Amino acid sequence: MEKKHITISYNEFSNVNELEEYQQKLIRKAEIVLKNAYAPFSNFKVGAAVLLSNNKVVTGCNQENAAFPSGLCAERVALFSAASKYPGVKVKCIAIAAESSNLFSPDIVTPCGACCQVMSEFQLHNNEPIEVLLKGKNKIIQLFGIQQLLPFTFKTNG
Repeated sequence: MEKKHITISYNEFSNVNELEEYQQKLIRKAEIVLKNAYAPFSNFKVGAAVLLSNNKVVTGCNQENAAFPSGLCAERVALFSAASKYPGVKVKCIAIAAESSNLFSPDIVTPCGACCQVMSEFQLHNNEPIEVLLKGKNKIIQLFGIQQLLPFTFKTNG
């Protein structure tokens, strides 16, 4: 047996004003669009804003459905919308913001495993890391690549 370790690196900011202008704008768009989330069951609203290499920004918010799990997370709404509107254009950065009136932490919220897997495939097609910004009430986390969230992604052999 060989014991191995996984280490992640990230930057933590206490204030949005510490970020670069494009990051601030992206986080603000994620915060704005989360207000449009359809989350009558969980009261957990998530917004995502995706910056593309052509400088276009595409947003998405979570959409729940009474026939659970027929809804879709904000990250996938934004990414799939970006791919539909701008096929072949690279994803540079995704900002994610969340709020809840239920029992969720006021800290950052990470994407679910399904969203991480979708993000990893976008990154694979990019041939470069996607910057991830996670906005919590009291801090912002900046990650460099989806492998920081999902180190063992599913990959096909092709």
